[in-house]
Amino acid sequence: MTDDQAEAEARADDADTDADAETHEESTDAGTTGTEATEAEPAGDAEGEDDPGLQRGDFVTLEFTARTVEDDRLVDTTDPDVAAEEGVDDEDRTFEPRTVILGQDQLFEVVEEDLYGKTVGHAGSVVVPASEAFGEHDPEEVRTISAEKIPEDDRYPGAHVTVDGDHGHVETIIGGRARVDFNHPLAGSDVEYEHEVVGVVEDRLEKADAILATYVDADLDMYVETDEVEEEVRVEDDGDDEDAEPEFETRTVEKETLYIEATPQLSYDQQWMFAKQQIAQELTNRLDLDRVIVQEIIDGMGGMMGGMMGGMGMGGGGGDLDDLDDVDAEELVEELDDA
Repeated sequence: MTDDQAEAEARADDADTDADAETHEESTDAGTTGTEATEAEPAGDAEGEDDPGLQRGDFVTLEFTARTVEDDRLVDTTDPDVAAEEGVDDEDRTFEPRTVILGQDQLFEVVEEDLYGKTVGHAGSVVVPASEAFGEHDPEEVRTISAEKIPEDDRYPGAHVTVDGDHGHVETIIGGRARVDFNHPLAGSDVEYEHEVVGVVEDRLEKADAILATYVDADLDMYVETDEVEEEVRVEDDGDDEDAEPEFETRTVEKETLYIEATPQLSYDQQWMFAKQQIAQELTNRLDLDRVIVQEIIDGMGGMMGGMMGGMGMGGGGGDLDDLDDVDAEELVEELDDA
């Protein structure tokens, strides 16, 4: 081998060594990048773990069916198919997912505890002990009373009656005596709740609707506006003169206002009449409002009365009261007879 050939071969070996080094470096970088990507994935999981899930005060939409454990009696359901299968026919009720406020005693505590920390899509089943559901059956609440205290049409076994303010159902009637059980019909029964979280309500008006639904059965139109209102505001004094009269000034302030369009039916709803102050307070607190305005709109008769009066010659049709003097009573009677 000549000196030139040896030198060329050495240069080739050096090139191969450099290429191997670059390849190894790229491979090492790629491995590092892969490791970083692998380590980054748990960050996403950690973020999901930070989500506290459902909490007290949340507005949660649920589907559920509740039955007694012992004899599978239907207690409550939001499922229209279940209601139909059980022969539940309630024209005043719509079977659909129900929105509740967690922490407001709208659910049994055991059911509510199962929901805390969960998210939309969670499905579960819990058993509510009789003591926490409708109470244990109390033998002392089964009393024998005079049948005269029961309306004549309700004197038969199974009838639901109210006696001296207590509600119960008739077990037996013998002679002039009636045996009545004043326990809740489901007293002594454990209740199984199958439930699923189908949504969380965030919209302010939907929340307002859910709050109102716990008090009254009415479909009301509502809207929220930011009103500018003038009000008297006390001016802070400098504190030098303790006997000085407080000073006030008129300022324009913004107020978040919920407007509720009242209906004639709402005006006669006793629950609304007695609790509307409480309802308004709950709405303002939960929805971060400044005030609630309930307004009733009464539509007028339009031009109806004017047209009627005009047709009678009493205005609206170009008639004149003085023209009444020219009416011949006999001619009017003849015209009516001919008609």
